[in-house]
Amino acid sequence: MAATPKPDILAAFEAAKGFMPVGEGLALYGAAVEAGALGLPLLEVGTYCGRSTILLADAARAAGVSAITVDHHRGSEEQQPGWEYHDPSVVDPEVGQMDTLPTFRRALFHAGLEEHVVAIVGRSPQVARAWGGPLGLVFIDGGHTDEHATADYEGWAPHVAPGGLLLIHDVFPDPVDEWTGQAPYRVYLRALASGAFTEVSVTDSLRVLRRTGTGI
Repeated sequence: MAATPKPDILAAFEAAKGFMPVGEGLALYGAAVEAGALGLPLLEVGTYCGRSTILLADAARAAGVSAITVDHHRGSEEQQPGWEYHDPSVVDPEVGQMDTLPTFRRALFHAGLEEHVVAIVGRSPQVARAWGGPLGLVFIDGGHTDEHATADYEGWAPHVAPGGLLLIHDVFPDPVDEWTGQAPYRVYLRALASGAFTEVSVTDSLRVLRRTGTGI
């Protein structure tokens, strides 16, 4: 049976701003606990306001490793003004740009998990090029264009250790979801076709893959 978070952690997850449903969150947590046994950091691309980070951080705490979260905190395409997922409460009034970093930090503080997280503020491809070590888990939950999803995959999938897990969020096979989930879906298909990853589980739009071969 997959591990489940304690009630206070689940409550913190549900209270945080974000879009991940509870069912997918539980699948993420179970994968993170499993990957934590490798003794390597757990990394996510796409922090937003820390909803999923809370689960990764709690799993990292239990394993004695760090949760790494990477985001420029300016919001992805669909979170900009005029788009469906725009939230005016996370706009910095001084510069007129999205800034989810303060909201994320508050969520992590209230969950009591700050010391278990390394938050990297930057663009995923740049951070990936500077990253040097293996990872027990990579959770791709960033931009939904082909450019961004592909860059996240090409930047971070090579760092997944043998036996480690690659998670891809917002995988929607239906072409009607071109804006929200087709790019992650194409990345998911690429990962399977590479021979480097084998599917472990499917929970709604969340795919969990294990590194069982080399390459990406």
